[in-house]
Amino acid sequence: MLWETAYPDFAASRAYYAMFYVAEAFPEGEGLAFSKHSGVIAAFGQHFVRTGEVPAEFHRFLVKAQEARHAGDYGHLHSVTSDQAKIQITRAEQFLALARQLLGPIPVDTGPS
Repeated sequence: MLWETAYPDFAASRAYYAMFYVAEAFPEGEGLAFSKHSGVIAAFGQHFVRTGEVPAEFHRFLVKAQEARHAGDYGHLHSVTSDQAKIQITRAEQFLALARQLLGPIPVDTGPS
């Protein structure tokens, strides 16, 4: 929706967070937790990409998405182009598919029971 309404900076940032939270689920599933984004990204690469469990391009996607997020969140307005944001959104969709494939269905919170 952000991309469609001409907010590519914010769209790229949100796409990064989608990828980041998927990447964070992998080490958390192994009992590993990190307080910084850089720790999550490094652990994702070391424990899941290097072992071959996750294809290497996903680590590159995450690193590039973090760069786009920094530009979008901390750079000048329109630091991220619409085309760049669309690439990040597509990669975030690939991350979600990876999570479904390797981690199982994504639970849906239906609110208070």
